[in-house]
Amino acid sequence: MSPAFSLPGPSASVTVAERVRDRLRGDRTDPARDPDTARRVAHAEVRRHNDLALAHGTATIDDEAALVRDVLAAVSGFGPLQPYLDDPEVEEIWLNRPDRVFAARRGVSERLPVTLTDSAVHDLVERMLHTTGRRVDLSQPFVDASLPDGSRLHVVIPDITRRHWAVNIRKFLPAYRELDDLVNAGSFPEQVSSLLETAMLKGKSVIVSGATHSGKTTLLGALIAACATSQRIVTVEETFELAIDAPDLVSLQGRQPSLEGTGEVALRRLVKEALRMRPDRIVVGEVRDAEALDLVLALNTGVPGAATVHANSPRDALRKLTALPLLAGRNIDAGFVMPAVASSVDVVVHCERRSSGERCVSEIVAPTGHIVAGEIEARTLYRKPAA
Repeated sequence: MSPAFSLPGPSASVTVAERVRDRLRGDRTDPARDPDTARRVAHAEVRRHNDLALAHGTATIDDEAALVRDVLAAVSGFGPLQPYLDDPEVEEIWLNRPDRVFAARRGVSERLPVTLTDSAVHDLVERMLHTTGRRVDLSQPFVDASLPDGSRLHVVIPDITRRHWAVNIRKFLPAYRELDDLVNAGSFPEQVSSLLETAMLKGKSVIVSGATHSGKTTLLGALIAACATSQRIVTVEETFELAIDAPDLVSLQGRQPSLEGTGEVALRRLVKEALRMRPDRIVVGEVRDAEALDLVLALNTGVPGAATVHANSPRDALRKLTALPLLAGRNIDAGFVMPAVASSVDVVVHCERRSSGERCVSEIVAPTGHIVAGEIEARTLYRKPAA
């Protein structure tokens, strides 16, 4: 467990942090953009504090390095949460109320020794949203945004919540960016990695299914990393979450409506725009609504795709992909959608999170292209052996 966030002395920390802010403000230095300068200033002010303390016979700070780290977190980071955001083992942090802060490590949750105030939570959220162009207020009580490090922020405020702001920060750890990393982590065996890599290199359309926190987005990112370097990839997300890099990559995200209720950009629009960008593969971060129709139509134009969907099994994922397009309008019926899904989806990979926190691929199926008894027929390519 990481140590609790605690400064050597409240008055010292507040004083030093305020001096650092004043110096950076005077020099017009943004600590987020120029962390080296911020660190030098913080170190100088900590030394100055100790020099003054010695001159006046007051208590000095023994651990100067710790105070520098904490002051930097207060000035340019996210205060009490920064140590956990920096911790490579922490996957997610959430606040149910200011004195109820939790984190997940390797899929297992724990309560953190952190106590905030309502105003401190509000200040943290405002700082997190500062560079995103997104907002949260009474007219827009929900917000999703990407933090500079790629983490996803989700906030809900009263009166949607009972009293306190509910905050989730989901980190996407760099340790699992490729299929080999997931093999080494025990998510699936080498033969599954080879199967999935071959599917991506051959331009197959792959759907990743599973419950929340089962590792869908992490696996999707690793699959994209397995694509041929010559492929032009266009990703579509409500909020940037996919931590991927490729030689020819364009990433698109949706946009919230303005205060006047205008300017919203939905996933359906983004999928359509992606088709105009000469993609070799379209990636939809998560399919949950009528954008499923646009994805299925895109796949049926011959453009391979990849996406995630919440489902209890790979076959449930296929059923969901045939149902979601019906939300697009009354002129869409299952008689059109089901054959379209059956012929365009090549592989469905299902992820699970076990009670131990372990995340793994539990099953992989491949649709045959046939409809049998009103269901998309699929053959099993892999099933994780029972423990």
